[in-house]
Amino acid sequence: KQSGTLKRKLQSPHGNPPVKRKCKLNINTLRKGAKEADRREEASSSQKPAPKRQLTDKQNESQKSRPFIKTSSLFKNNPDIPEIHRKEVQQLQENVFTTDSFSQLDLHPHLISTINNVLNICSMTSVQKQTIPVLLQGRDALVRSQTGSGKTLAYGIPLVQCLQGMECKVQRSDGPYALVLVPTRELALQSFDTIQKLLKPFTWIVPGVLMGGEKRKSEKARLRKGINILISTPGRLVDHIKSTECIHFRRTQWLIIDEADRILDLGFEKDVAVILNALNAERETRQNVLLSATLTEAVTRLADISLNDPVSISIADEIQKLPEPASQTDREANSSSNCMEQENFAVPETLQQYVMVVPSKLRLVTLAAFILQKCKFEKRHKMIIFFSSCEQVEFYHELLGKVLSGGPESQQPGHPSLSSVSLQFLRLHGDMEQEERTEVFQEFLKSKTGILLCTDVAARGLDLPQVTWIVQYNAPASPAEYIHRIGRTARIGCRGSSLLVLAPSEAGYVSLLASHKINVSELKMEKVLASLMKDDCFKLHRPGRKKSCGKNPQEVRERATVLQTKFENHVHSSEGTVQWAKKALQSFLCSYTTYPKKLKHIFHIKSLHLGHVAKSFGLRDAPQNLTALPAAGSKRKTKPTPKR
Repeated sequence: KQSGTLKRKLQSPHGNPPVKRKCKLNINTLRKGAKEADRREEASSSQKPAPKRQLTDKQNESQKSRPFIKTSSLFKNNPDIPEIHRKEVQQLQENVFTTDSFSQLDLHPHLISTINNVLNICSMTSVQKQTIPVLLQGRDALVRSQTGSGKTLAYGIPLVQCLQGMECKVQRSDGPYALVLVPTRELALQSFDTIQKLLKPFTWIVPGVLMGGEKRKSEKARLRKGINILISTPGRLVDHIKSTECIHFRRTQWLIIDEADRILDLGFEKDVAVILNALNAERETRQNVLLSATLTEAVTRLADISLNDPVSISIADEIQKLPEPASQTDREANSSSNCMEQENFAVPETLQQYVMVVPSKLRLVTLAAFILQKCKFEKRHKMIIFFSSCEQVEFYHELLGKVLSGGPESQQPGHPSLSSVSLQFLRLHGDMEQEERTEVFQEFLKSKTGILLCTDVAARGLDLPQVTWIVQYNAPASPAEYIHRIGRTARIGCRGSSLLVLAPSEAGYVSLLASHKINVSELKMEKVLASLMKDDCFKLHRPGRKKSCGKNPQEVRERATVLQTKFENHVHSSEGTVQWAKKALQSFLCSYTTYPKKLKHIFHIKSLHLGHVAKSFGLRDAPQNLTALPAAGSKRKTKPTPKR
């Protein structure tokens, strides 16, 4: 009966016999297996639940309540870092200081006393030794010298000496006797401060400054009262020439164009032409001086139209001879690109230059680690970081300031706070209001430490004391711009260092610098990231983990990932911050398309991985809604021209 019942149960609904199996089904075996399973279940139910299992359940519940965040690894799918092959080249060196004192020159005793006691300068620099006697003779001059070599005093001292010694004593109501043109507002303020100190014993000579961002009404009032040494940006002076009736140049005997190459780079060439025409209309004869750290075709062209039989002064020991003012046919034959290719640059002997190749994904954490290494762990450093757009300056100022200076976003339960770092982040760019720019400039000028994030508005002429590091986060568009950026440190014989950050696809830029006799040493990214081992704030806490010793590469990577997570958490803390990051990313991409044509093989937009670049802005994914990039032939510029 049991056998018949089993057959009926095994038959299919359709009445077909079941497929025969190789092994026979033994009911006793099934019963025996069931009893063993029941026995194991009773034994497990009699035991108490493990506390570890309960902790895991709680963790699972908390994880279910949190949204899942997808983060890509920082150290996977990165391009290989190429070896930097560079040949050693002999850099052009300038002997900055001489043993000659100012008392050896035919200067007023009160002026010498002011130089020694107020400016605390006893000996002349090389550019001052060669330039001052030439200008005291009344000759025009084209002065080329490295940044930070004392060019402001090179023209300021003979100017003051000339004006204080005039037979007819200078009256304030006479108007401008000297006109000084500078490219930026910050340099205008700095030059005004230097001239004002030189004029301390000669109170009847009145200096003044005109620049964008100030009230025109107050400037016009000062012009009516009288300004004898007028320092101005070109755009603002043209504005007054066209709209202010009281401005005149009848007694103007000096025209000084400082940082002439930068003035032309900023697009002020037409404004300079307007100023020259206004000067020539009222007084044809005067003494003209052009000063620059680099010699470009545009500077040579400006020298042709503004200088009369000039003396060319160059300070480098082995620098090539400055070309004579070229004719029209020569200028047409030699393009500006050829001029740049042939030019070599002098670099201060006390300046150490480094380059670091970093994949796009790791740029943000590497920059942060470098800032912490120099400004927290080593202390007493003052740093300037250059970016290619105003939007990037604003974004990174907010991001680095909040995360590295101990904001709420940087704190995690059980982790030490970053609030003890006390890093001071400042920003400076052309889109800021003039009052704020002046305030930031003065604050950084007086501080002994701090990090200034800026565009190239701060790359020319500014004498910022005690700056020990220059970081170029975005590569400059030319070797000349590279020279001007690093010129903010190692000034007047002081020591300084510079760091150029490049992507693996941009490593060819090192060879370009070498072709202009600029030597850079390689700094390894791993060495910078290893500095995160000095702060347990970035330690990844795991239960039961053994304490690490030394610079374990795996732990260095974990700490870099923790720091990157802090940045990403801040960026994604609100939709507004995400949009801000996208805007900064867009400005970087647009600025990347503006590199000169001859550098496109190094800086090409197609060589960038958008997802990896987005990571350096704290974005977890590549944005999908970026506006279209400008066409290759577009004239659109994304690096904002500083307000005049």
